Amino acid sequence: MMSEEQQEYRKRVLVVDDEPDMQVLLAKILVKKGGYEVRVADSGDRGLEVITFWRPDVVLTDVKMPGMDGVEFFRRLKEIDPTMTTIIMTGYGTVEMAVQALKEGAYDFFQKPFDNDQILHAVARAMERTELLRDKQRFEELRHQLAGSSEFHGFIGNSPRLLQVEDLLRRLAPSSMTVLIRGESGTGKELAARALHAMSGRTGRRMVTVNCPALPEHILESELFGYCKGAFTGADRDKDGLFVEANHSTILLDEIADIPISIQTKLLRVLQEKEIQPLGQTKTYAVDVRVVASTNQDIEAKIARGEFREDLFYRLNVVTVTMPSLEEIRSDIPLLIHSFLKKYSKEYDRPDLEFSEEAVQLLLHRPWRGNVRELQNTINRAVLLGTGGRIEKKDLMLDPQIQCVEASQVGSPFEQLQHFDYAGAKEAVLQEFTSSYLRAAICRTGGNISVAAKNCGMERQALQRLLRRYNISVEDFRRKGE
Repeated sequence: MMSEEQQEYRKRVLVVDDEPDMQVLLAKILVKKGGYEVRVADSGDRGLEVITFWRPDVVLTDVKMPGMDGVEFFRRLKEIDPTMTTIIMTGYGTVEMAVQALKEGAYDFFQKPFDNDQILHAVARAMERTELLRDKQRFEELRHQLAGSSEFHGFIGNSPRLLQVEDLLRRLAPSSMTVLIRGESGTGKELAARALHAMSGRTGRRMVTVNCPALPEHILESELFGYCKGAFTGADRDKDGLFVEANHSTILLDEIADIPISIQTKLLRVLQEKEIQPLGQTKTYAVDVRVVASTNQDIEAKIARGEFREDLFYRLNVVTVTMPSLEEIRSDIPLLIHSFLKKYSKEYDRPDLEFSEEAVQLLLHRPWRGNVRELQNTINRAVLLGTGGRIEKKDLMLDPQIQCVEASQVGSPFEQLQHFDYAGAKEAVLQEFTSSYLRAAICRTGGNISVAAKNCGMERQALQRLLRRYNISVEDFRRKGE
């Protein structure tokens, strides 16, 4: 049976050349050394036939062929799929035709005979270009999709995980059931609470939000439950608490895991009896309040340490809504980027502002540990502080997280590279680093690609592409990890 990795998409190269020996040579190099899936055609017409049922990422085409020449073939490719990257191969006397193709957008050209490693390197760079162009194309498609769609109470995206959350919120909204919203910081827990309130029968009254960690214990208690005149020093009048203010509405207890034990006891009474007792008062008052609580903490661990009442947890945890991290809804990032750019361009009166391709790629592939909030803040800052007509990579002001190596640590390993030119030396070092890094990452996880990708801060498919590029077999590490 094929392994999961083998079933994953392999990058594709189409070789178009009327010389059978050249077809065999290039196919052998690209399959064995590059790990690509390769198909061949002996003419431009045959190449177009192949493309109708098998779409390549990169095309290697000779210029001089019977019938349709390579330049015309390249023009036809651009009409079919402009994201495909084409490399022209020339023989004696056809350089001018290759130059013409370059002027029209071909990526590169080589004269026969050529160095095998040079071809492999060119194809690898061409693959990266195709990937960038297709990422950009998907981004534009999603922008148009967003322009014609409506948001769900502030949520942006259509990933399956997010749609599940939206569906659950719709079903919960009409009830008065207590809801606990869990998730990492920056995932939109308050947005979910507001959606619940907006779709409920209580939407006519303002939702009350309490930031529990922001208030000291004695102030939080009086704010929640109210007090009567003389209840404590400075209480010179009666005051209704936030539960009374939220009567017939919704109250959001944000970051409830930080509420002190003493207040937890009183809160439990509210949930059980639907009534509150102001400080300094012997009477209780009935309230009709829908309680929504949120937290980014491990409440079960706090219960085990005696820091949170178990009975209160069960009263709060009638239904749990778990907000996905941005990593779980990564396919929604293009929509989020477009929406935030539109929002802040309007806010700061910069209507024609756009992102450069490099900036978009950084936003698409960066690990967002602060989730949607971090992404939103990054775009807000870039729109506000950027000075040009386009937001460049530098305007995002994101830490590249590049580790510097002390000069004393750089020694003999680099001396052997002195016979290379700068570009060759740089490529050799990059390949050695990438190969070593990937092997170490896979080894640490015993061959588990999903965990390794998460540790590396990249998508699973991106890691798999790198493993294939550097001919690293995951099975070897799985055997070691057994």
